[in-house]
Amino acid sequence: MSQAEAHTAPENSGPRPRNPLWTLGILRSEITTTLRRHRTYALLAVLAAVPVLIGIAVRIETGGGGSGGGPDGGGGPAFLTQVTNNGLFLVFAALAATLPVFLPMAVGVVAGDTIAGEASGGTLRYLLVAPAGRTRLLLAKYASVLTFCLVATFVVAASALAVGALLFPVGDVTTISGTRISFGEGLVRAALTAAVVAASLVGFAALGLFVSTLTNSGIGAMAATVGLLITVQILDSVPQLSGIHPYLFTHYWMSFADVLREPVHWDELSRNFQLQGLYAAVFGSAAWARFTAKDITA
Repeated sequence: MSQAEAHTAPENSGPRPRNPLWTLGILRSEITTTLRRHRTYALLAVLAAVPVLIGIAVRIETGGGGSGGGPDGGGGPAFLTQVTNNGLFLVFAALAATLPVFLPMAVGVVAGDTIAGEASGGTLRYLLVAPAGRTRLLLAKYASVLTFCLVATFVVAASALAVGALLFPVGDVTTISGTRISFGEGLVRAALTAAVVAASLVGFAALGLFVSTLTNSGIGAMAATVGLLITVQILDSVPQLSGIHPYLFTHYWMSFADVLREPVHWDELSRNFQLQGLYAAVFGSAAWARFTAKDITA
């Protein structure tokens, strides 16, 4: 059943009370539609393949032997040197490798298509025939994007965990601080890291939703969203623009490495969450203002 059919009520039916069950139905339909698209399967397959390629490359390069790397850094390369000693580190290395480009680009494609894709496909006005209301429809669209963020991040983490356990030894984890924690606690830290990475995409998802309300071209909205991502990442890498770096939504993305410290350092993580919340509030409000006043012709 198409998404339009799932939302469309009979034209001769009168106004229905907007009860929570109806809202949950809209939310469930949007999430299901987003996750069942062939494009979503393709994006998730690409994301799942990244840890596989990293693991195989490290295995071939080192022959599965220890690399002797120390736990003295917090970025992707520091995690990568530990993969041969403990396959669990492939989770952190894969998240570090996918977060700057692959994960946000996938989110940008999904977020940019939320409203503009429906408009370009001619189904948006049929969605609004149902007594859902534009606000609740927009919230359901945003929730579906956030669900994709969570699913995509955990797909990367699960793929990395499986490949790491298959190709390398696993056991107690040496944190960035130099202390050792049990493998079970390491799994908890890996899950927490994936959740932090997913939360780091909340602001960008709201930005993509806003861009999607500005045009009726799904491809145009996706391209503009990904273009904004690339532009912001370039700005964040220019030292002369350090004054604006703390306000860019990409700036604290790599703070997830602090989850692997003992104890966990929450300072930059907290700044990241606050910044993502600010972007979500600002661009979510802008998307609502645009969408509720937009003349729907398609």
